[in-house]
Amino acid sequence: MVQNVIENMIDYFGDDVKRINHAIKVYGFASSIGKLEGIEEEKLLILEIAAVLHDIGIKVSEEKYGCSNGKYQELEGPPVAEEILTKLGVSQNIIERVCFLIANHHTYNKIDDIDFQILVEADFLVNIFEDKLHEKASLIKEKYFKTKIGTAYIERMYL
Repeated sequence: MVQNVIENMIDYFGDDVKRINHAIKVYGFASSIGKLEGIEEEKLLILEIAAVLHDIGIKVSEEKYGCSNGKYQELEGPPVAEEILTKLGVSQNIIERVCFLIANHHTYNKIDDIDFQILVEADFLVNIFEDKLHEKASLIKEKYFKTKIGTAYIERMYL
């Protein structure tokens, strides 16, 4: 299933290799953290799909608003994700949770479960490197990281 989501995400972004690579890196960290934290199978599937699609709203955001601001991604991502996942025959309860995660992945005060927490941590692990936020890694860790594995990763990689 996740491989089909990846294939659709690549088709959607086309030659935007930067966005594709970002999604694959976030997926890799999210999957690893989720598995090592021992989250249940359906939550892991939701997490992995959400990680692949978390920034799927960027393309529409840039077309509509001329920028990739997180709030616009949260607004524009769920309809795109829902279309992809419906086409793939994903169950409605999974689609709803994935869309909730996409719609809130930059709204950290809405973290309500382990899948959301891990998605945020995985995105930060990639963004610290891509956005050159190394000097803020300690603050990011203290403020946003809660899982044992995610915390170990940020410490090993950046601190």
